[in-house]
Amino acid sequence: MTDLSRRGALGSLLTGAAIAAVPAAPQAAQMGTLPGPPAAGAATWAKGVEGQRKADLGNGTFLNPILAGDHPDPSILKDGDDYYMTHSSFDAYPGLLIWHSKDLVNWAPVVASLKTNVGSIWAPELCKHLGRYYIFLPAKHPAGNTSYVIWADRIEGPWSEPVDLKLPRYIDPGHVVDEHGVRWLFLSGGDRIQLAPDGLSTVGQPQHVYNPWRYPEDWDVEGFSPEGPKVMKKGDDYYLVTAVGGTAGPPTGHMVIVARSKSLAGPWEDDPHNPVVRTTDNSEKWWSRGHATLVEGPAGDWWTVYHGYENGFYTLGRQTLLAPVTWTEDGWFTVGGGDLSKPIAKPKGGKAVAHGMALSDDFGADKYGVQWNFFDPKPGEHDRIRRAGGVLTLKGAGEAPSSGAPLIFVNGDQAYEIQCEIEVDADTRAGLILFYDRQLYCGLGFDEKNFVTHQYGIERGRPANPHGAKMLMRLRNDRHIVSFHTSGDGGATWKRFDRGMEVSGYHHNVRGGFLMLKPGLYAAGAGAARFRDFKYRALA
Repeated sequence: MTDLSRRGALGSLLTGAAIAAVPAAPQAAQMGTLPGPPAAGAATWAKGVEGQRKADLGNGTFLNPILAGDHPDPSILKDGDDYYMTHSSFDAYPGLLIWHSKDLVNWAPVVASLKTNVGSIWAPELCKHLGRYYIFLPAKHPAGNTSYVIWADRIEGPWSEPVDLKLPRYIDPGHVVDEHGVRWLFLSGGDRIQLAPDGLSTVGQPQHVYNPWRYPEDWDVEGFSPEGPKVMKKGDDYYLVTAVGGTAGPPTGHMVIVARSKSLAGPWEDDPHNPVVRTTDNSEKWWSRGHATLVEGPAGDWWTVYHGYENGFYTLGRQTLLAPVTWTEDGWFTVGGGDLSKPIAKPKGGKAVAHGMALSDDFGADKYGVQWNFFDPKPGEHDRIRRAGGVLTLKGAGEAPSSGAPLIFVNGDQAYEIQCEIEVDADTRAGLILFYDRQLYCGLGFDEKNFVTHQYGIERGRPANPHGAKMLMRLRNDRHIVSFHTSGDGGATWKRFDRGMEVSGYHHNVRGGFLMLKPGLYAAGAGAARFRDFKYRALA
C-alpha cells in the first residue's frame, strides 16, 4: 500500500473454524460491462451462489475478477496441489481471511487467521517454511506503525497471536529463503532484513539492496511509492516483482515492474520491458493494476495474481485478478490477458472447488470472521454479539455508526439488495447501511418512533416511523443508486422510503483509506437490536 492510514475489526459471531463454501448455483449469464447491463456481445460473468458473479464460465474459460469485491494485495501460496491466498483486511476483524483453491480460478473460504486488533492490516505475506505456515503483516495503529507475524502448523489454525517484528518504517513484507537457507523479508523501498530461523524476530538492521526502476516523468501516476516486493527463484535467478506508481489516484498510475539477480544482495538488473503490467488508458476495464505475485499453475505453466479497481466501481475496492505468464528465451517473462476485459483460458490440470459463499444468513451457523466483521472493534467488542435460535442480537454501541462498530461484509456485485427483519429495544436505533468508514456511510435506521437517515456519514432526518419497534427493511444498491423499502406486516406489503441516494463517490479517491463501501448492520443506543433472516441477492 502507499499510505498506511486506516484500521478495522469485529466481534464473536463466528468461531474462526473452517467454513465450507456453499455449492454454486447453475451457471448462467449475469452482469455485463459498465456502467449498466451488458451490451450485445459483451463478456458476462457466470452466476454463482445467490447470483453473485463468478469467474469460471463453465466452458474452459474464466472472466476476471477471480475474487470480486475488496480483495487487495493478494498473497498466494502454492502448497503441493493446493493454493492458499489472503489479502489486506484493513480495519475488519477477525481479519486476514484465507482462501483455498485447486485451479487458481475457484476459491473457497477457510479461516480468518487474525483475531486480535493490532491496527489496519495492509499487504500481508502468506508463506510456508519447514512445514509451518506464516503470515507477515504490516499494521497501522495510533500508537505507531510496525509489522507482525502470526503462524500455524495447519492452515486451518489455530493461528498464533501476533508477534511484533519492530519494523516501524516499512510496509509490504515479502518472504524469501536464500541458497544458504537464511530467511529474509524484502520491504518497501528496495530494502531487506534478515529473519531469525524461526521467523519470529529480525536479525541486524535493514539493508538497501535495490533502487527500483522509474517510469518516464510524463506518465500520470499517484507517486513513485515502491512497494509490494515479491521474490522468487527460478533456475539460477532470483526475480523481484515490485509495484510502483501509487496504489490509487490516476487509473494509469499503479504498475508492476521486475528485476533479477543471482544474489538476493544484488546487483539487480531491471527488465528492459518494464512495466510488465500497467493500465495505459482510462477506457480500459481494470484500473490501477499492480501488486503482483507469480505462481506456478497446476500443470506447470505460470500465472500472476494482482489487484485492480473496476472501471466505474471504485466503491468495490481493489479486486483480485489472474493473468497468464509466458517466460521468454532471454529469461524474462510477459504477462498476458490485455486489460482483462475478455475471457481467458483457465489454467490446465486443476480441479474446481465450490466457489465463494452464501451471503444470506439465517444466523443458524457461526459466520463471524468468514463473512461478518466488526469495523475497528474495541477490546471485548465481540461481547456485543449473541446468536441463538436463528436470531442475531447486537448490543447497541455509540449513538450512530460514526461512533460505533457496525457489522459489515465484503461483496462483489455491481448491483444487489440486502433485506433483514429488525427489532429494537427502547432507546435503541438499528438498520441497514453501506459503510466506508466512520466519516463516510449511508443507510436507513429506526427506533420505536422515528426513522433516521444516514447520508455522507451524518444523520440527515428523522421522519415518523409507522411500523413501531419491528419491521422488515430492504436496501437496494443498483450500480450506485440506493433505495430503501420497509414493511410492517412481514413482507405482505412494502413501502418505498422517501429518500434515495447516489454513492459512486464513496471511495478512496474521495475519502482515502483504500477501503470498500461494504453492506452491513448496525445497532446504536442503550439497548439491543435483534436481526432475523438476513438475505442477500445479486441483481442483473
